[in-house]
Amino acid sequence: MAMTDDEIFTKVQGVLEDALGVDDDEVTMEATLGPDLGAESIDYLDIVFRLEKAFGLKIDQAELMPNDVLTDPAYVEDGKITDKGMAELKAKMPHADLSAVEESRDVEDFEKAFTVRTLVEFVKSKI
Repeated sequence: MAMTDDEIFTKVQGVLEDALGVDDDEVTMEATLGPDLGAESIDYLDIVFRLEKAFGLKIDQAELMPNDVLTDPAYVEDGKITDKGMAELKAKMPHADLSAVEESRDVEDFEKAFTVRTLVEFVKSKI
């Protein structure tokens, strides 16, 4: 039986509460994992592991966070994501809202794409 969006959100919320030590009221759909919830690079590995366990999935980290795009000179120039880079990110992250990144094109803004909604949509696409 397919899970509803609310059921997926509730499980993702629990994963983030446990992994990041945040309260459930902080884990809203629009909360960013880094700036709002305090996730650091090591936390993303833990989150992926916990999502796998909670949903019975196998997740390749690059599937969720294609950081290789941000380090490839074919996709980034002077700290800005090129048109080719944006196309690659959109292809690899159909589950993410990349509008904030697309607007600034700044590599530093990439973490804004990782919201709770991004995780919910990613899980939904996997199950």
